Amino acid sequence: MVSVAILGTVAAVFIAATIYLGWYGYKSTKDNAQFLLGKNKANPVLIALSYGATFLSTSAIVGFGGMAAKYGLSIVWLATLCILVGTIVAFMFFGKGTRRIGNKLGAFTLADLLGKRFNSPSIRTVVSLIVIIGMPIYTAAVLIGGVNFVSVTVGIEEDVALLALSLIVALYVTIGGVIAVMYNDALQAGIMFVGMMFILVFTFWQLGGVTEAFESLSALWDIKVTDPDYAGLISSGMNGWTDMPTFGTPIWLTVVTTLLLGVGIGSIAQPQLAVRFMSAKDDKTLNKSMAIGAVFVFLVLGTAFTIGPLSNVFFYDLHGMTSTEYLSNSDLIIPTFVNELFAELTFGDLFISLFLLSLICAAISTISALMHTIGAAGGYDLYTLIKNKKGMEGDSKSVNVNRIVIVIMLVLVVVYCYLM
Repeated sequence: MVSVAILGTVAAVFIAATIYLGWYGYKSTKDNAQFLLGKNKANPVLIALSYGATFLSTSAIVGFGGMAAKYGLSIVWLATLCILVGTIVAFMFFGKGTRRIGNKLGAFTLADLLGKRFNSPSIRTVVSLIVIIGMPIYTAAVLIGGVNFVSVTVGIEEDVALLALSLIVALYVTIGGVIAVMYNDALQAGIMFVGMMFILVFTFWQLGGVTEAFESLSALWDIKVTDPDYAGLISSGMNGWTDMPTFGTPIWLTVVTTLLLGVGIGSIAQPQLAVRFMSAKDDKTLNKSMAIGAVFVFLVLGTAFTIGPLSNVFFYDLHGMTSTEYLSNSDLIIPTFVNELFAELTFGDLFISLFLLSLICAAISTISALMHTIGAAGGYDLYTLIKNKKGMEGDSKSVNVNRIVIVIMLVLVVVYCYLM
């Protein structure tokens, strides 16, 4: 188990920085427009890192990293799709159009943009309800993933972890709005980046180098191909951890249609990401953000999907078992791998704490963006529509209504966590 003193120190510094950025967001929020979009505060680096941190949750690193340990380097194609579709196509085509139309119409949310674009309060109502009804369930799923990870790796009670993560998010999202969210996203993205780069370097160092690591992974499959326990995978299309599955087989369909296409393409339909486009002041800003965001997504996801398969070599050398043999729960593969990778190093506890913090950041950044989007859907869009029906024309300008909705919906998300 990681040193409590070191982990506590790292966590304390992180919480202090989070509180400061929440306060900065509060001081920088002069009106509802800044609470919702934060215009004139969003530079290309901030938009890129905020987009990337919101885009990548703990499940992307831990969950899909564990799946990569099972299915091999074919999962790296997901990183490629996330860059091509989730970043480049999203920024170049959806992002620029969203920014231009939103700016022209004076829209502050995706529901607001669609409603004004088609002059339809009904569309705005439907989109807002979809967000406020459906997104808390998604948020609860992300929060549960973060809670389970913290509980298993740090060894604290699930209730304590749930309360701590919820309070951190509530603190800066409610007070500082999207400015606090985006600046904290950028901080958390930086921590994620540094943590993942440390892991990638030490993985190759532990396995003897880049070429040696992949050669060992290929050789390990040659050993396991005769293992009866792998007969099912082989008959289902698995060709090794360094090759794509056979076309049309069950594993190929799982990897390609479910993991690669389902996640890689589905990313462009997320309202919380559309707000990042709308916060940019011009298309040139989006172009710069796209380049920075593509590099960030490639390095973070590429690292997770590379160390996943290579963990098989590490565990086999250490325990005589591959990752899935050593750990039946794929969600535990990446955390356990990192813990054992740094266990014998002089500053191992510091590296492990940094990695734990990077995964906590991945969860918090996604949750905070989701909660801000939910609060805007209820406190801005629906509240505006209710006011208009009562004869009070114009969009809501109340920051406090947004804050109240965020708090109420976060309580609902916590309830969902217990129910789920």
